[in-house]
This record gives sequence, structure tokens and C-alpha cells, in this order.
Amino acid sequence: MLHRRKNLSHKQRREQMMLKRAVKRGDISPPPALRPDRRVRNPRNPAVALPEHARHARRLQSEFIKLPAPFLKKTEILASAIPLARPVPPEAAILPDVNAESPSSAEEDTGTPEAPAEGTRTPAVQLTCPKRPKWRYDQSKNEIEANEEGLFAKWLAQTDTALGAWCTTEDPPAPDPTSADQDPPPANAEPEQMPHAPTSFERNIEVYRQLWRVTEISQILLILLDARCPTLHFPPALSTYLSSVSNATRLRTVLVLTKVDIVGPERAAAWERDLQRRFPGVRVVQVESYIEKHHPDTHGGMTAGSRRAHKPYLPSAFRAALVDALRATHSELIEPPEEVKAKPERLANWKPRVKTQVNWDAVLQAHGGQVGTTVGGAAAPKPDKTAAEDHADGEHTDEDTEPEFLTIGVIGQPNVGKSSLLNALFGATKVKASSTPGKTKHFQTLFWTPEVRLVDCPGLIFPNYVHMETQVLAGILPIARVSAIPLCIHHAAQLLPLEAALGLTHPSVDEPPAEYKRTWRAGMHTHAEEKARLRAQTWTANDILTAYATKKGWVTARVGRPDVKRAGNAILRALAGGAIRWAFWPPGTDEATIRANEPVPGAGIWVDQGQHDIDIDDVHPHERGSSEDEDDDDHSGSSEEDDSGEEGISEEDEDEGDEDGAEGDDAAESGAGRGTGGKPVLAGTAGRFGALVLDDEDQDEDADSDASTGDRRA
Repeated sequence: MLHRRKNLSHKQRREQMMLKRAVKRGDISPPPALRPDRRVRNPRNPAVALPEHARHARRLQSEFIKLPAPFLKKTEILASAIPLARPVPPEAAILPDVNAESPSSAEEDTGTPEAPAEGTRTPAVQLTCPKRPKWRYDQSKNEIEANEEGLFAKWLAQTDTALGAWCTTEDPPAPDPTSADQDPPPANAEPEQMPHAPTSFERNIEVYRQLWRVTEISQILLILLDARCPTLHFPPALSTYLSSVSNATRLRTVLVLTKVDIVGPERAAAWERDLQRRFPGVRVVQVESYIEKHHPDTHGGMTAGSRRAHKPYLPSAFRAALVDALRATHSELIEPPEEVKAKPERLANWKPRVKTQVNWDAVLQAHGGQVGTTVGGAAAPKPDKTAAEDHADGEHTDEDTEPEFLTIGVIGQPNVGKSSLLNALFGATKVKASSTPGKTKHFQTLFWTPEVRLVDCPGLIFPNYVHMETQVLAGILPIARVSAIPLCIHHAAQLLPLEAALGLTHPSVDEPPAEYKRTWRAGMHTHAEEKARLRAQTWTANDILTAYATKKGWVTARVGRPDVKRAGNAILRALAGGAIRWAFWPPGTDEATIRANEPVPGAGIWVDQGQHDIDIDDVHPHERGSSEDEDDDDHSGSSEEDDSGEEGISEEDEDEGDEDGAEGDDAAESGAGRGTGGKPVLAGTAGRFGALVLDDEDQDEDADSDASTGDRRA
């Protein structure tokens, strides 16, 4: 049964508004609800069991920390107050050596350390990844899982303690103003710095179990690194874990630089040399995974406004380089180590623990529909009971049996292009590729040839001393789950001129000049013109958000203000996916090299390839994933218009919008939009619904009264 809407007068509406504000301030307790909120989902019946695939998918959901509301509010205020340095200094284009911040490499750093930012301290503990505890074949599944969960909980507590001591979101205690020995702040004190958000890392043991399984069954590991910031994707925690696994002596790694088409050949070559210097003896390969394809229209050509589409493709030069690296790595595995060669008795009985005969020419030529057969899990052959009894220590080895095929594992952090590389290797879409980080939830096994199989591990965020805003810029975290949008935009705008990349105009230029009533003489600039000229030279993160929302016509549905949350969400997606191209230079790069490759002076990390007036809808393939498989999760936090008109809005932001725009909501509901003479007046930058505003605030009450009278007559 539908309830009839109750007509309220303007006085009653105003009383409701005042009551709502009093409740939000905490002056009075909220009144009891007359009927349950329809927006709240009914709790699921615990008696009804979920399907197996649904319960398995929930177990593999990534878990991250949640930033406190006071910290988010502080960053939002500072994003409007802290000016951005223009032009961007050349040193901003060099990626800080995040690995040098770890205690293990602190002694090697002979340079002068920079002063830590607000809320950040020098790390004191070396971070690691959780290791799978030892197990025996005679143990039950529950016993093994209980042991794993106990050690994982201990590791998680230790990691949280180390990261909490390194970076915190809590403000330092304020000085006592009544203290006699407290010195007053200097008159020329510097403005407050933008705080850093703590790092995020994977907190779900089920995801780490996928990593454990992939490293156990693999003989070669392809570690994928985003060429825009490779060292960020290979933290010390991962390298320490790989060197301590049980099969470390017979496990080889190959570093693969992805997305080299974004960074350009100069930066890609510089990073390749830097990685070879950091990891001697480890092979480094460059790849790109997409090629543009055209969809002809009915006339056989491309329409002017058609959207670019891409298909998985690995150029022959990159394919040959990757196969050659795998061939050389496989040759090392079938060669006995030096300590075995030194003892003839051991050399006579030594046998390689990998498949010895692999047709690499067939691997090089294998692509298309005949390869990439998916199997349901990369299960290693389980030994029989007799073999299990012979190895009471639980470490079973098949030294006398050659493996059936060579297993190559593909690991890396989210959104580095693991699934995209597999599709490009096969020349067809075999696994789901998406721009949403963490789309792959469990490892997938595909056969490259009958002798070689590939295992795609889910992307997981390894613990590292890196701030959250840097992880968002690199595309590691899902943008829809990022709450500190102004902080992330401020961080990105310090590294590249977003206003130039997006072709923005400062918001002060669009403001109508105020009437200048003072004495004016020839040759003098008015106060409004001078103020606009000065403000146009100083940008803040909030100015960039406002200018982009104004340019796109994105306004909130309630009060018609620029939708900065939607603008920030779109900019972060463009940065993470490659629509706005950027890339760091490796540490040690001289300033002359940076300036020689700058598209414009003060470009920072911006890789300008004719990019001006960027359209977010025309994104890079790494942003969209694959053209054949559009991802709905990309827009999970970017609805066109929700109840508040803001994208990815949190509960605190929605309450703030209610308080600020309560009067505007009443005017909108009562038919606002009648300006002088009864004609509608459009805002200067109308969105999709053409936000209506009033010329005179005094007409609000008249409009409400007319609407109430009309409701009674109806």
C-alpha cells in the first residue's frame, strides 16, 4: 500500500530543517523513526546457506584499513589552502628509492636523508610477507589451516605495529596555551603541510594462500612491474619472501616491465639498466600488451567521434625477448649448481627437478585459439601413501620423476597487467582483464603448449613503507574505495601539472568581477582584475577539482555546486589507467636528462604525447582492461547521479551536503528556477539536468509558499 505524501507548509519544512541540524550538532537526541529506512538492506537469513561459489568469492575479497573521518576532513581543508609549486621542480620526476627507507638498506644510503613529513617517522622494522608454515601429509585440513591462521594473525599484528610507528593519522598533541614556557608561534610561520595517509596492504589470508600455492608449484616466476614506477611494485618484502621459500634454490625469477608504450623508450631503457644494477643476474624484459583496432562504420571508415578500441597483442620483438629470457632461465635450471659440480659423487646422482626437454620454438610460435586451454586448478600430483610414509618430515620430493611440464608463475601487485600479458601471449582473450585492481580473485592455470603451463596469481598488495596516495597514483588500490580524494589529487598535482594536462582554466577567471567603487585612474588595474590575475597563477588541488568539474559540467543535484568528488574520481582513474600519461625516472638520473626529455618546462613526471584537453571517455587500453570484456566494477563508485549527486560519497560527506544544502533542497522541491519575471535562470556551467538557481534569496520563501499552496489545491 502506497502512503500518501503529506503536504507541509513552509513553516513546517523549516522546523524539520532546524530539527535535523540540531540532531547533527548533538544538541538533542534523534526522534524515533516512523517507518524503517528502505535504503537499509534486510540482514540475510543465517539459516539460508549461500552457494559454494558465493562463499568462496567472499573469502577472497581484499581487506584494507579505513581512514578516520577527522583525517579526511583535515586533508580536504588543506587541499584548498596549500598552493602547488609551479613549475614542477625536476627532482619531482625522480622516483624516491622506497627500498632505501627500509632498515636493511639504511646503512647503504650515504646521502643526507630528507626530513620526514608530518605524521611520518623513520622505519625501524624490516617488513616481510607471511610464509606458509611447515605441514605434514598426515595432518588434517583443519589442523593445517588453524596453524596458518595463527601465524598469520601474529604476522599481521607485527606489521600493523611497524607501520603504525612509521606513519599515523593521529594529530600530535596540541601545546597547552596556559603553559608559561610555551613560546608563541612566529609571525612568518610556514603553512601546515599536507599529512600522509598510511599505507595499505593485503590483510586477507585467503589471498596469501593463492600466492603460497603459486610459488610452490612454479619453477620460473615472472614478476610483473609497472614501467612507470617499477621499484614500487617489487618491494623488499616480496624479494625477502621469495628468497626464503622452501624451493628457493630451484626457483628462478624474470622481471617483466609492462606498459612500456606509456613511458616511452628512454625511460624504459633507464629503468631496465637500474633494475639490472639492483638485481645482478636477474633478467629484465620489456613488454606491451595492446594494439589499437578500428571498428568500421556502415560506410567502411572510422567515425570522427568513435571510441578507440584495443585488442590483446604482443609485438614479435617483445615476444621473442620474453621467450629468449625464459629459454635461458630454463637452461640454468637444468644445469647442476656449482656445489654439486665440485663433488663428483653428488654430480653422478643429481637430476634436475624441472622438465628437461622443452620445444621453445613451438612456444615462440604458439598463439591464437589453439593455446591457452584453461584447467580447473594447478594441482601438483599428490604422492601415494607409501611415499608419504617414507617422508615423515612432510617434505616430499620427486627426484626420480621428471615433472610432466614446466610451470611458469605470473605474480605482481594489482593492475600491473598480469591477465593482459597472458591474453597478449595467446593472442586472444583467455582470462578476464580489467582496470579494477584485484579483479582476479584466484589463481588460474593455462597451457601455453603441452609442455609449458602458466599460472596467473591474483594481484595482492605487499606491505611496504609507501604512502597510500602513492599507491593510488600507481593504480594499486581500487579507485572506488579511495576516500581521501583531495589528498591523492594534491599528491599527483605536486608531481605533474594536471591543469595543463587537462587544459583547465582557473576557477577565479570564470567568476564575475565585483564592482570596483574606489577612485580609478588611467593605467590602474581594478582590485578584482588584480586578484584574479594573482589567483590564476596559484593553483591548489581543490582548484583543479573545481575547474575540471566545471569544464565537464558535473554539478551536484541538490545545490548545483561543482561535483568535485566525481571530478577527482575521474582524474584518479585517468592517472592510474594511462589516459594521462606519466612516468618516473630512476634514482640517480641527472637533471640534464630530465630537462632534455620534458615536453614543456616544469612537466615533472608528465609524459606529454600531444595530450591536451584530455577526454576521460577516450581512455588508454590499460584503463579499460580489454575492449571485448568491459568491466562493470570500474563504475562501482561513479554513478551518474545518486541521491546526493556526488560520486563515491561517504556518509560523512552526505551529512555535510545535507547541512549545507538544506535550504537549497527546499527551494528545489518547491519549484525553484523562476527568476525575475518568472523566467528560469540557468547556472553558468549547467550539468546534465541544468541546475537552476535564483536571482534573489528573498524569493525562496515566495516559491515555497506557492508550491505549498499548489500542493493543497492538487
